[in-house]
Amino acid sequence: MNRMMSLLLVLLLGALVAGCSASEANLKADTPSTSDTSSTLDTSTSEETAQQPPAPAPSDMFFEDYGTNPYVSADDDQLSTFAMDVDTGSYSLVRSYIENGSLPPQEAIRLEEFINYFDLNDEPPQDDTFAIHVDAGPSPFREGGSQLVRIGIKGKEIDTEDRKRANLTFVIDVSGSMDQDNRIGLVKKSLALLVNQLGDNDKIGIVVYGSNARTVLEPTSVEEEDVILNAIDELQIEGSTNVEEGLLSGYKLASHAYDKEAINRVIVCSDGVANVGETEAESILQTIETYAGRNIYLSTFGFGMDNYNDVLMEQLADKGNGAYAYIDDIDEAKKMFQENLTTTLQTIAKDAKIQVQFDPQQVKGYRLLGYENRAIADEDFRDNKVDGGEVGAGHSVTALYEIELKDNASKQWGKVTIRYKDVDNNNRSRESEAAISLSGELSDETLFIAAVAEFAKIMKDSDGVGKSRLQHVLQMAEKHASSERQEEFIELVKGVIKIREQS
Repeated sequence: MNRMMSLLLVLLLGALVAGCSASEANLKADTPSTSDTSSTLDTSTSEETAQQPPAPAPSDMFFEDYGTNPYVSADDDQLSTFAMDVDTGSYSLVRSYIENGSLPPQEAIRLEEFINYFDLNDEPPQDDTFAIHVDAGPSPFREGGSQLVRIGIKGKEIDTEDRKRANLTFVIDVSGSMDQDNRIGLVKKSLALLVNQLGDNDKIGIVVYGSNARTVLEPTSVEEEDVILNAIDELQIEGSTNVEEGLLSGYKLASHAYDKEAINRVIVCSDGVANVGETEAESILQTIETYAGRNIYLSTFGFGMDNYNDVLMEQLADKGNGAYAYIDDIDEAKKMFQENLTTTLQTIAKDAKIQVQFDPQQVKGYRLLGYENRAIADEDFRDNKVDGGEVGAGHSVTALYEIELKDNASKQWGKVTIRYKDVDNNNRSRESEAAISLSGELSDETLFIAAVAEFAKIMKDSDGVGKSRLQHVLQMAEKHASSERQEEFIELVKGVIKIREQS
C-alpha cells in the first residue's frame, strides 16, 4: 500500500487549525435530487430554471490529488500491481456536490471508488475465499481497436446467523462543526439503523470527542437495545475537535473489550476536521497502525459538506485496515449501515493484492483505471511485510484496464493473480489466478460500469470536455442499468449536464 500519503497529510492537517466552526449551510439529511427525471436525452430545462445561477460550491473541503495512471508499454513493464480496495467514499461525496447543484473539484475523484460503489452481481465462490471473474472485449468509449478488461473479485459470503459476534466501538465526533442536521443528526439515525441490524450476542461501546474524549457507554450487549439507543439519542455538541484523543480513547475501550473469537472494530463518524491535541497525521496514523496490528480494525464514515476533510477520513481507514464511506443522506445510511455493514463486518482476507500480467507478445500497452494511491511495487507482490487491502465477507472488488493489442494478437492476453492472507487458515498466504482472454461481447454489467468509469474520467479532467461525451455515458447507462442504484446513476449524469448548461 502506498505509504507516501502520510507526509502530505501532515501538511494538509496543519492547515485545519481554524477549521471547526459550524457551517452556515443547513443541508438536510434527505437531500432532494436536482436531477432531470426525464428518461430521454432531452436535458433541456424551463426558461426559469435555466436562468438560475449554479449553486455555490462547498468551502473548506480538503482533498488530495493522486494523479492519473499513465499508459504503460507492455514491452517495458508487463506487470501491474495494486492493493484491493473496497472504499466508496469518493462516489457518494461527489454525488452530494452534484445533487446540491455544483460540480466537485477534480481532486475529489477516485475512479476506483466510483466503480466499486456498484454491486455487479458477480457470483461468489463455491468453496474458496474468492472467485475471480474476467470480461474482456472492445471498449465502448475508445476507438481504434482499444479493448476493455473488467476484473471482478467476489469474496465468499457469510450468512448473518453464521458470522462471528461483533464488538463494535463507536467513536463519534460531537465538536462544533458537527452541529448540523446533516452531520450529528444523520449520525444518530445511521447508528440507530446499525443497532437494529445487530444480534443479541453483539456488543456496542460509545466514545465521543470534542475538545476532549470521554466514554458515554461501556461495551453493552445489544440485548439492551434501549440503553444503547438512548445513549445515541442523547449525544450533544461540545467544544473543538480532538481527533487524536477520540481515536486513542476508542481504541483503548475496544482493547479492554477485545475478544479473539469476535469481530473487533472501531467505527468513526466524523467530518474529519482536527484542530485540538495532536493534529499532525503522522502521529495519528502511527497509533492506528499499532492497533490494527492487534486485529482491531477501523472503519470511517464521513458526514457533512463545507469544512470536511476527505483526506484524513480516507487515510484513517487505510491505515486502520478498514473501509471509508461517505454518508450524504438517509438512503446512503440505509445502504451502508442496514444493508451492507453487518454482512461485511467479518474480515475474510488480509493484505489482499492484485497483480495483472500482460503478454507483451499480444498486448502493446495498457492503463489501469484508478487505484493510483493503492499502487504496490511489482516486486512486493509476494512480500508479506508489504501491506495490502482487507476484504470483508461478500465484498466485491472491480478493476478496469484499457489495453491496446498488437497486430494479429491471439485471444489470450495475460492473467490476473490475487494474493492474500486467509483469515480462516491462520493467516496463511494463498494465491488464485485466472486467464485474461477475449470474451466476445461485453456483458451488460461491464458496459454499465464502463459508463461509470468514463463519467469519473470526465469529472476528473473536465476542461474542454464536450456535452457529447456525457451524452454517450448517459446512453450507455440508460441501456445497461439493471438496478435501482444504477438507475440513480443515470440521474446523476443528467444532473451534471444540467449544471453545465446553467453555468
